[in-house]
Amino acid sequence: MLNDKPDARRHLMPIAVAICALSCAAPALGQTAKEQGAASDKKAEPKRTGVSRASPASPNATINLVNLLVKQGVLKEEQAQALIKQADDEAYVSRQAAKDATVKADEAAKAANAASAAAQPPGTRHVTYVPEIVKRQLREEIKRDVMAKAEKENWASPGAYPEWAQRIRFYGDLRARYQGSFFPTGNDQLNDWNFNSINTGSPYDVGELALAYWPTYNAGQDRQQFRFRGRLGMEADLFNGFSAGLRIATGENSSPVSTNQTFGSNGGNFSKYALWLDRGYLKYQAWGDDLAVSLGRFDNPFWSPTDLAWHKDLGFDGVALQARYQLYEGFTPFMVAGAFPVYNTDFNAGTPVDANLDGAPDKFASHDKWLFGGQVGFAARFDPKSSVRLAVAYYDFQNVQGKVSSACSVLSSSDSCDTDMTRPSFAQKGNTYRALRNLIVTPDMLANKKGYYQYFGLASDYRPVVTSAQIDFGEFHPVHVVLDGEYIWNTAFNRGQMDSLSQQLFLFNNRAGTPDGSIGPYNGGNQGWLGRVTVGHKEVKHLWDWNVHAGYKYLESDATIDAFVDSDFGLGGTNLKGYFVGGNLGLSENVWATLRWMSANNVAGSPYAVDIVQFDVNARF
Repeated sequence: MLNDKPDARRHLMPIAVAICALSCAAPALGQTAKEQGAASDKKAEPKRTGVSRASPASPNATINLVNLLVKQGVLKEEQAQALIKQADDEAYVSRQAAKDATVKADEAAKAANAASAAAQPPGTRHVTYVPEIVKRQLREEIKRDVMAKAEKENWASPGAYPEWAQRIRFYGDLRARYQGSFFPTGNDQLNDWNFNSINTGSPYDVGELALAYWPTYNAGQDRQQFRFRGRLGMEADLFNGFSAGLRIATGENSSPVSTNQTFGSNGGNFSKYALWLDRGYLKYQAWGDDLAVSLGRFDNPFWSPTDLAWHKDLGFDGVALQARYQLYEGFTPFMVAGAFPVYNTDFNAGTPVDANLDGAPDKFASHDKWLFGGQVGFAARFDPKSSVRLAVAYYDFQNVQGKVSSACSVLSSSDSCDTDMTRPSFAQKGNTYRALRNLIVTPDMLANKKGYYQYFGLASDYRPVVTSAQIDFGEFHPVHVVLDGEYIWNTAFNRGQMDSLSQQLFLFNNRAGTPDGSIGPYNGGNQGWLGRVTVGHKEVKHLWDWNVHAGYKYLESDATIDAFVDSDFGLGGTNLKGYFVGGNLGLSENVWATLRWMSANNVAGSPYAVDIVQFDVNARF
């Protein structure tokens, strides 16, 4: 700015010289060592002066001069703020050094006086003289010590944090939601069985004269809910490529696919709500983050543009390897592989009954469940703002299919059988189930037509192949047009086996109705697909950022395990088809509103339909 004003430069030369002189003299203005020590004992440190175009007079001439230059437009406020901060820091360190020097000089004088008094006869007077050069040396040494300590502990620079604190980052988000769930007439409330309720509780008596109906999902009564989600996380840099993270979240229960907390639930009456450990992991990254190994509980390591196969907030337990390599500019292949324990057998799993007649209660063999997965794909950019991504993944769920037990005598609901642990420990709805227990029928059971206590397991194996694709057109940046698509196919599905089980009446759901009202054959399936188009900003971060989307979803009953898919569409699970629309609007920095409408129907089994509206206000930090 001064280069454009030669006259101003010439007139301001004396002022610049004055600034330099005053900056050098400022640490010692108006104070001697004794005066400074006395002043610091009587009053607190003076408040540091900031830049202002209407600042009152400061006791520091340098600050007054800098404010004058800002007022005249010679300096920018950012430049003036830096000068004032430097002057304040130097003055602060000098005051500390002078104070420490005064204390040490007083202590030395007292020690010298005491020694002199001891050596001299009574009545002798002794005056200690410390040369000025010694005082200066003491001052400089103390100043260096104070400055070194200040730099190490970062207390000489206001707003700075210790080194260890600078390696920790906190983050979080909040969401308030209104949700309305509306059911049309014609839904089959009687046969919308809740297998998750049975399998996570006591076994159900399937006898003809059992007193209670099967537990069922609500399929007929409209509901309105006000819900809340809060998450708070921490990430720490541990040096040499290692990092660690923790996150806690709200939630009504330990469901892996929902951190929503419904207001008024869990007893109501303004009861407090629970927090859960949602993430906890150790990560190693190398080669510019092109290689990453995660261990613990972490975000989904597989790339998935939709929630057809995986719920968007699902956490994975286990170990995952992610790698990528840019072959040339604009083309980057990637791969992901991982192993994840889905269920671990209880250490003391067994029964108090001596079924083996060996004189001791029986313990069951382990039946651990695992997920092994791998994905390969590539990301390519065909112009500065547009890109395409494609990936194929294969997932192998091991030991998730329900197994029929050996002959089992059950006299009460508390008795167990040797394959009870093959039932799912968590489920939504949609998968096909079969009975697990091979019950020994007693005369009392035949006579009373009850006492047939039963658990249920998945009728199929699951080894889905998932193809994912995304095309991002950014020619109108910041407005983008994004096309997302996914297709899923369960390669382990055996149609002949399912039909055979259906004919033997071993399958309990996903069976077609017949004109006479009886239960028909199995009509589930093993495929699914989802397509979606989004128009607007890719991310809603700022005021008035926006995007809208629309799509269609079709997911057959046994395309994948229903426990891990989206929990909103159709109220969660598989065996659903329908459309969805929605949009987002930025209300402020990192605050936005979301509106969604979802309309879903059953693909197979008894009639079921539901329409859902959600309105969210979100914030992240």
